[in-house]
Amino acid sequence: MRPIVWVPLIVFAALAAALAVGLSLKPRDIPSALIDQPVPSFDLPPLWSKGAGLSNTDLASGDVVLVNVFASWCAPCRIEHPFLMDLAREGLTIFGLNYKDDPEDALAFLGELGNPYKQIGSDRDGRVGIDFGVYGVPESYVISGDGRILYKQIGPILPQNRAELRAVIEKASAQ
Repeated sequence: MRPIVWVPLIVFAALAAALAVGLSLKPRDIPSALIDQPVPSFDLPPLWSKGAGLSNTDLASGDVVLVNVFASWCAPCRIEHPFLMDLAREGLTIFGLNYKDDPEDALAFLGELGNPYKQIGSDRDGRVGIDFGVYGVPESYVISGDGRILYKQIGPILPQNRAELRAVIEKASAQ
C-alpha cells in the first residue's frame, strides 16, 4: 500500500484523540491568573441613585468577602440566588457586580428574589468584568481581608459545589 492512503486515517485518529481529551476536561476548571493577586483597581457607580457604588477599596475591608457577578437576564443567576441569600443571612458580606445589565431590570430582579448584597456596582459596559477575567455570568470571587482574590467560581453556585465554596471561605476566614 502507498503511504498516502494512511494519511487520512492518521489525521482522523489524531482528531479523535484530541476530541477525547477535550471532552474529558472539566469546563469549570479554567485557571485564573488573578488567584492570589490584588483585586483590580475599579470604581463603579451605584445600581440605583440612593445606593452606594462599588470600588476595589470596599473589598479590602479586613474580612473575607464574596463578589458575585450577576445580571437580571442570566437564568443561572436565579438558580444560585437562594444560596447567596442564605450566605448573607449567615453573616457573609457579599458585594454585587451587575454586569452589562439595565439598572431597572436589575432592581426588578432583586425586588423579586431579594437582595443579598451589601453594595452593588453597575458595570454597564463590562469593563470591570474584563479586568476581573469574567467569562460570563454568574461568577463569584472569594476575596481576602487584604483585597486579594483567593478563589474563582465560574458558573452558578450549585448544591454540588457549595461545600467547596464554603470550605474556601472558612479557611480564608480562619487565617
